[in-house]
Amino acid sequence: MHFYTYDGSFEGLLSVIFEVYEHKAWPDKIEKQGQEQPGIFALTHHVLTDETKASRVWKGLQNKLSESACNDLYKAYLWEQPGFEMLIFRYVELVFASKVNIEENFAEDCVRQISHISRQIFREKHRMEAFIRFQKTADGLFYATISPDFNVLPLLKEHFQKRYADQPWLIYDVKRRYGLHYDLENADFIYLEEANIHAKTGALPANILSEKEPLYETLWQTYFHHVNIPERNNKKLHLRHMPVRYWKYLTEKQPRTR
Repeated sequence: MHFYTYDGSFEGLLSVIFEVYEHKAWPDKIEKQGQEQPGIFALTHHVLTDETKASRVWKGLQNKLSESACNDLYKAYLWEQPGFEMLIFRYVELVFASKVNIEENFAEDCVRQISHISRQIFREKHRMEAFIRFQKTADGLFYATISPDFNVLPLLKEHFQKRYADQPWLIYDVKRRYGLHYDLENADFIYLEEANIHAKTGALPANILSEKEPLYETLWQTYFHHVNIPERNNKKLHLRHMPVRYWKYLTEKQPRTR
């Protein structure tokens, strides 16, 4: 058995695929270093991330797949569910082994799964774009926390950079402990050693918020309350479009203080 480990990055996973083909040692399992549980008869290979090798694999895939299919492959990496590395490898193996385009070959399990995952990621990305609520800090930074089911933060960059181009902001993923920071010029990923936020709601402490922030939150809650028409409440539909797991980050779902 051949067991491969990598640093958890997308480039690292592509580097593993390069090594597999270079040495013709097909993997039985691929996992992030630190999460592996190899069997006693397994040969473990830890692959260091190599940007050149990763780029060669990616360019090879781009030559055989459409841009949409390449994006779907990346979304499978963001999916993060157990076994996603081997799913990606099986898809890549099929791509390189086939003389024809495999994107719509839904007779193959890996093709069907990648397509299904792409739809899941799209829904989660769309919900994050709709449900993110910013708090303004005393130094003028607009801050928001998220905890999505999948690692969709990289997919939010373009949307928020265009929509909020005139204000500095930070979107922080509390589950994965990294964020996306925009400084009016560039949006970059950052890692915080210690995030001073509420464990359940992700809210910032009152002492670092702008003085007017509580007022704006109250105004938004009041608006949300008054536009609601009790006679037209449809709880089932409401929960379908706004699942309960997102409520802790929504200003309008927090108890009113005024």
